[in-house]
Amino acid sequence: MRIAVLRESADGEKRVAATPETVKKFIGLGAEVAVEAGAGDGAAIDDQAYADAGARVGDRAATLAGADIVLGVQAPDPATLSGATQGAWVAAAMNPFGERARIDGYAAAGLEALAMEFMPRITRAQSMDILSSQSNLSGYKAVLDAASEYGRAFPMMMTAAGTVSAARVFVMGVGVAGLQAIATARRLGAQVSATDVRSATKEQIQSLGAKPIFVENVAGIEGEGSGGYAGEMSPEYQKAQAELVSAHIAKQDIVITTALIPGRAAPRLVSDAQLASMRPGSVVVDLAVEQGGNVEGAVAGEVVVRHGVKIVGHRNVPSRLAADASALFARNLFNFLSAFWDKEAGRPILPDGDEIGDAIRLTRGGEVVNQRLMQ
Repeated sequence: MRIAVLRESADGEKRVAATPETVKKFIGLGAEVAVEAGAGDGAAIDDQAYADAGARVGDRAATLAGADIVLGVQAPDPATLSGATQGAWVAAAMNPFGERARIDGYAAAGLEALAMEFMPRITRAQSMDILSSQSNLSGYKAVLDAASEYGRAFPMMMTAAGTVSAARVFVMGVGVAGLQAIATARRLGAQVSATDVRSATKEQIQSLGAKPIFVENVAGIEGEGSGGYAGEMSPEYQKAQAELVSAHIAKQDIVITTALIPGRAAPRLVSDAQLASMRPGSVVVDLAVEQGGNVEGAVAGEVVVRHGVKIVGHRNVPSRLAADASALFARNLFNFLSAFWDKEAGRPILPDGDEIGDAIRLTRGGEVVNQRLMQ
């Protein structure tokens, strides 16, 4: 059983899909691991560390030769995977809705593509969930980015020269990233508030010491989506929320937006008019900028200024914490493969009808088989 770990080719991608820790664990299961030279450079892992862990380090052709499983952070181009066995698994973040042509390419090449971001939000899959592990780091980094761009201190400071007021931070969208953003901003001493369309998050916000900002007594709320994600809101709720947020956002120093709906463009949360109501020097961090953005005027990969407000739109935020992001991503992959490892067969087996397998398998036998894509 040969597992190939590739060097990432996407622009700006510094993460790697396996670490020396997970290499040792795979070898402990009986697998052979091959790592492309330089794969860990961006995450501060040199080739010798992989070799010491027991991996074979070589060029791409040698790494892929006879590979039964190919691991990546961002899905590799199927045209670059020659040498892998027929029917080999490719496990990575696939962006299936945004890169449908690539998925079709996997099917045409006879490869079995496994989209790790389609991992279901169920208890036994928590340790395999790349969205949660990477979003956790994104929420943390968003606060640090905001603090870096903000020209003032976060905590309240009482000095002989006078008092410095605490920064007011508003987090919009309280999923994994939002919760971590709240916790991080609180640790830095900010005065934090947060909102979400899912009423269940109100207690979570309060448990972290932040103030929940929620629409009350409005009929037709439909924000409780499936799988732990937000769903669509009723028109009545959208109107009431916009009014509430507009009044609140004008008083904030920093806004962090994290809202995403799988398979759709990111919902617009902050309008240009709302930006104009904020005081000059305020900062808005848009973690959804690569999916269209929650903030009007946000530009992917740039920090722009509108109405005196800085809008931070960094791409691939987890990659900006490459070492920790790689460690968590690699453990997600190992936890997934080891959970389905068959000792007698000496390889993982993903049975039909399994909730995890059916959710993440995109292609098999030359066809696209995932129900979400087929719909």
